[in-house]
Amino acid sequence: MKRTIISQLKSWKESPYRKPLILAGARQVGKTYILKEFGKQEYDNVAYINCDGNSEIADIFEENYDMSRILMIIGAITKQPIVPGKTLIIGSSDISSDTTVMQCV
Repeated sequence: MKRTIISQLKSWKESPYRKPLILAGARQVGKTYILKEFGKQEYDNVAYINCDGNSEIADIFEENYDMSRILMIIGAITKQPIVPGKTLIIGSSDISSDTTVMQCV
């Protein structure tokens, strides 16, 4: 199973038509774990943020959708350089219920 999802994530990464990925599923089944493992294997940097109950993260998306500003803040919070194609950003949350974040994605 692990090899199947990693293979699918690699296909997503290599697609020239790649869009932001939302990995949905039941709680506590390993979604964050597999994304972190994929990030370690395929990217130079992994920026992980847990958005649940984190008002600092929620505030990032309240001001505006300036992606340069948002990425700079995410880099500062995670202490990871945000480099296009080299950094995987993982946001852990039930973001599907957060319309502000979904509009930004």
